[in-house]
Amino acid sequence: MTAARTPAPFGERLRHWRQHRRLSQLDLAHVADVSTRHLSYVETGRASPSRDMVLRLLDRLDIPLRERNGLLQAAGYAPMYRERPLDAPDMAPARAAVQRILDCHEPWPALAMDRHWNLVMANRMVAPLLAGAAPTLLQGPINVLRLSLHPDGLAPRIANLRQWRVHLFERLRQQIHATSDETLTALLAELQGYPDGFGAAPVVALPGEHHGVLMPFQFQTPHGTLQLVSTTTVFGSPVDITLQELALETFFPADEASAALLRGLA
Repeated sequence: MTAARTPAPFGERLRHWRQHRRLSQLDLAHVADVSTRHLSYVETGRASPSRDMVLRLLDRLDIPLRERNGLLQAAGYAPMYRERPLDAPDMAPARAAVQRILDCHEPWPALAMDRHWNLVMANRMVAPLLAGAAPTLLQGPINVLRLSLHPDGLAPRIANLRQWRVHLFERLRQQIHATSDETLTALLAELQGYPDGFGAAPVVALPGEHHGVLMPFQFQTPHGTLQLVSTTTVFGSPVDITLQELALETFFPADEASAALLRGLA
């Protein structure tokens, strides 16, 4: 039998997040309006922080809501953020609102993903683009990154695969930095192991590309190549973990030929 792991004390977990954010005790003490000495005592367990101080520290460190509940409990306080499955009965209004947004985006493709890039909802225009992918990659939960970059998935049909891989890896690294999520770290390692066939070839900028802002997505279909761009929308709910972690990826045609092709598919 394996012994249950004892949760780390609050001070130890606070120090982990401070170091993950690359802040010194002096830096954090300054922005959180607390003395460096008292912060040091909190991290070593020699002092117990008030609930107000805990919340202030979590806010200054920009810690995700999911982690805040655990840190509050580690400090001896009740969790304050709700977490419910998206398919829970009391989430029906939120689920309907998300589906409404996706449906109204037609005839352009749009989908919703959870924090690990698993597909949770989509509009009608997504399914036709997945045709030809290996059935094992389409079994739930469908991981959008794995499906996109796997050689048996959509990768052979992405005309600018080299640029798209780099773009997705950069987004994933940013998410890992923000959340310190081990599942995402493992996913990045898996994706980096997929063959790309490019070797050490340099990444060439594409027309219409704006680094860090806009990345064209060129996708080959039996009816022609789609020239797309995408945007990501997140919900800034202050109290609901599930909605805060939900991301909507919406694609738009980058030229009239792609718009006409998507209208025809619809």
